[in-house]
Amino acid sequence: MNTELPPAPSASVSHDSINVSVGGGISSSNYNGASQNSLASRSKSIELLSSTGMGDLTVTKSYKRDTKHRVFVNRSLHLEKIKFFGFDMDYTLAVYKSPQYESMSFHLVVERLISIGYPTQIRDFEYDPTFPVRGLWFDTKYGNLLKVDAYGNLLVCVHGFAFLKPSEVRTLYPNKFIQLEENRIYVLNTLFNLPETYLLACLIDFFTNSDEFTKCNYDSRLASEPTGVKCHDLYMSFKSIFQDCRDAMDWVHLKGDLKRLTVKNLENFVHRDTLLPVLLDRMRDHGSKSFLLTNSEYDYTSKIMSYLLETPERAWESYFDYIVVDSKKPNFFGEGTILRQIDKRTGAQRIGIHTGPLQQGQIYSGGCCDVFSELIGAKGKDVLYIGDHIFGDILKSKKIRGWRTFLVIPELAQELYVWTNKKMLYNRLQNLDAILSDIYRNLDSASPFSPNISNVQEAMREVTHEMDLSYGMLGSLFRSGSRQTFFASQVIRYADLYAASFLNLLHYPFSYLFKAPPMLMPHESTVEHEATTEPLPQELVSSVAMRARSITETIESKAAKRNTASRTESTVPHLRAETPRKLTHHHDEDDSDEDTGLPIKLDHVLKEEDD
Repeated sequence: MNTELPPAPSASVSHDSINVSVGGGISSSNYNGASQNSLASRSKSIELLSSTGMGDLTVTKSYKRDTKHRVFVNRSLHLEKIKFFGFDMDYTLAVYKSPQYESMSFHLVVERLISIGYPTQIRDFEYDPTFPVRGLWFDTKYGNLLKVDAYGNLLVCVHGFAFLKPSEVRTLYPNKFIQLEENRIYVLNTLFNLPETYLLACLIDFFTNSDEFTKCNYDSRLASEPTGVKCHDLYMSFKSIFQDCRDAMDWVHLKGDLKRLTVKNLENFVHRDTLLPVLLDRMRDHGSKSFLLTNSEYDYTSKIMSYLLETPERAWESYFDYIVVDSKKPNFFGEGTILRQIDKRTGAQRIGIHTGPLQQGQIYSGGCCDVFSELIGAKGKDVLYIGDHIFGDILKSKKIRGWRTFLVIPELAQELYVWTNKKMLYNRLQNLDAILSDIYRNLDSASPFSPNISNVQEAMREVTHEMDLSYGMLGSLFRSGSRQTFFASQVIRYADLYAASFLNLLHYPFSYLFKAPPMLMPHESTVEHEATTEPLPQELVSSVAMRARSITETIESKAAKRNTASRTESTVPHLRAETPRKLTHHHDEDDSDEDTGLPIKLDHVLKEEDD
């Protein structure tokens, strides 16, 4: 990961008539000058907007940072309101090198399975990073890896290494749909799950294609729906294979050699970025506090963080105000565990429950979010928690505690590369869609024939398939063709911000307002805005389906109606709703006129959008 240090915050970028100040950090030498430039630019923008009139403005393209430096926004967030920056460690602060780290984990799990009785032949498998993708569901009943959309509709189905045809999929899954049942489906959501995903495919393929085993159902009446394999009198369900793999993976992480081998060769497995201490220091220079909240135990955490941050002049602990190890997330966000101090000399927990205020430089273990938040004086939206785990870090901290969330998605760099460099395929798909629309141009419900669109449909499938393969064997992390994946829906729902690396925050000032783009529905995204002075068509006004809600009456006419109603001496407190004459609510909770001191109608124009 090569991240360039952003320039000093002294430049301004012109967008036609609107200037937006751009900065990457805060330093005592140039901050005051940058602030003056920004204020001058802002004042000029207000003057320009006031003189031209809001209604006369044409839409201009907003400034965007380089794609590799971008932070993407699902929900607006004002960075200057964040008082605490929280960090996970694994795959967030400590970025493990791929595919070296996954390959080591894969082989360690294979050796563990062999030690409990699995065939030695599985040792021949080599980890293939082009196959697995995060966010797949594993169906423990039929042994299939499933790529699904937000609602459980199947997009891709793989049994071992075999990609099932639509007819085969419908045999097992009527309507190509499956529910997320906890006792049947396991979601492979984390980066740690990548070697596990590939190993499951290897094991299922090995047992279903080996001459020694035959696919079968424990219930002979359901032979057409195999749920395992049989060798003589031995029956192995796909669920038991999955459970063995899951247990082996946990064993390797908790009791095996994974962490020992990682620490032994840190340069080979952990990426060290010199910009990490720069960002951590800038956060605290800005007046915010930072904390480390990790599930890793103290000994491993200390060795990893020492490699990333420690110098002869400075200990790694000094970069954080509070440090909690062995936090047991996601349980930390619920009932949690006992909060204890760690003796840094021995790594052991001190006896007794910690009850006093948390101290800088001290290491703590366990605890729960309620106690932790109270001890550091944090309220829900004061905290921006940065992590890579969609469930353990992001979903739970968002749903249960209301923390603001930043999801680290390392795969985003590759996703953006394909998205930008395969524009030709996207354009081809758009052209095919235009051809399809043109075929139906002059047809309506009275048309006596049905046009042949099979060639266009086949061309669309081929282009979509080529686009998917550009990402890997199982396609994009976020979509399959035009359909978003389950993983994408979770990102949209629970991550306020997301990026390939949280170090991209270096390229934004700490006063930045991350503005969410408008979430358009099909009737909005596919219909052009057309200015017209024509009244509403009469056929719409008289339509039974029409529900007119436009405010067409003047304030004077409403006042006349109120006077008429008052003459009847009605006892009803309010006969109708009043049309608001001033702002009554905010669409973005962080976009408030109280914070800016600007007129409401002008303020929102000055916010730089990052869509």
